[in-house]
Amino acid sequence: MAALGWLTPRRRSATARSVLAGEASAEAARKSSQELEQLGEATQPEEGTPEPEFPVVGDDRAAAFFDLDNTVMQGAAIFHFGRGLYKRKFFQRRELVKFGWQQAWFRIAGVEDPEHMQDARDSALSIVKGHRVAELMSIGEEIYDEYMAERIWPGTRALAQAHLDAGQKVWLVTAAPVETATIIARRLGLTGALGTVAESVGGVYTGKLVGEPLHGPAKAEAVRALAAAEGLDLGRCAAYSDSHNDIPMLSLVGHPYAINPDAKLRKHARERDWRLRDYRTGRKAAKVGIPAAAGVGALAGGTAAAVALHRRRR
Repeated sequence: MAALGWLTPRRRSATARSVLAGEASAEAARKSSQELEQLGEATQPEEGTPEPEFPVVGDDRAAAFFDLDNTVMQGAAIFHFGRGLYKRKFFQRRELVKFGWQQAWFRIAGVEDPEHMQDARDSALSIVKGHRVAELMSIGEEIYDEYMAERIWPGTRALAQAHLDAGQKVWLVTAAPVETATIIARRLGLTGALGTVAESVGGVYTGKLVGEPLHGPAKAEAVRALAAAEGLDLGRCAAYSDSHNDIPMLSLVGHPYAINPDAKLRKHARERDWRLRDYRTGRKAAKVGIPAAAGVGALAGGTAAAVALHRRRR
């Protein structure tokens, strides 16, 4: 950490948390990928989807890193996961009011107050505290079938499959919980997933995070750590995202792609001549659902928003 000495204590602490979150996510991803090699369920892309120009076949020092929300899947995974938990009465409406509504408002309004977001994350983590990891993994499998499977973008799925067909590893990189991300990666036949790591002891959630949510700079740290462990050359790797928050990750690789980009990322990509793909009807820049910046903390907020929207439409 000596190299961080020039930073203020607050910036140094934030950077250290990003590194910790990235390294923890990379370690979890490598462990889960070994399991997925045995349990993988390859899913073929829909017929008629055009093949991408890249990657290079046989380059085993290259890999691909895909953001999840609004890149691979329409909407936010944690939003759909929260809907599934609420449906199963995992928590009650009064808990949504206590833990979620203010967080949902801040996410929808696009206002990020660091102290408030930390409070919201702590509240959301308290919901899963004491529950077994295996329990949420089992529920996550069901929720994938109910809410997520039909929301995978065929175009992005084809890009991922092209890397797999070229003999390269493909990783999801997301602020969603690593357990949820791993389920999605397995269902899509991908190598594994980098996600936010919630602390567990003896297979039971403690209600704490390891580091911080895998968002922004933390994603870049996770990719860097995984690349080092896997012996990858980042200059030969590709990364795909919809969000300007992922510019640090996209800037790490030699082949960055902007997928369904928000306005800031579209501008940044055009200035740097990055490749763009947009699979949305009307090329709308607005995101579907709740952005994933709050990571695990978006669980309560996303669920509250889902309940509010449901009540509004009745």
